[in-house]
Amino acid sequence: MKEASARLRSKPSWLINRASARAHRLIKESMAAAGGHAYHFAILATLDEFGPDSQVQIGQRCGIDQSDMHTMLNELVDQGHVARTPDPADRRRNLITLTPAGHRRLEALDTTLTEVQDDILAPLSPTERATLTTLLTRILG
Repeated sequence: MKEASARLRSKPSWLINRASARAHRLIKESMAAAGGHAYHFAILATLDEFGPDSQVQIGQRCGIDQSDMHTMLNELVDQGHVARTPDPADRRRNLITLTPAGHRRLEALDTTLTEVQDDILAPLSPTERATLTTLLTRILG
């Protein structure tokens, strides 16, 4: 970062982008080492919190493009972490449900992601981490 101009380094948007790129790289590496994908965590966490839902709804909640959602759900179904079942209210669509194996996988990926968060935010105190989270949440609305 020292090679960037001071004027550039003073722009919060530039710093956010740099921090985001570093976080994405570290998360991708750690999830791959754990045999997963960050999208797997997002999907499993969404199902855990909101319960069974359609592929479209889950993708919207996670901010995942539908083509990527299809691929990620196929992987999670193949691994036994989620199940597709016909929606009793609308047989034209499937409900995606978290399985017991998926819940265990979510816990394992959550531990991995927490370790990455600790690495990324190591220079900050717990209070500063909480403040950063609050501020970023406010920025995102």
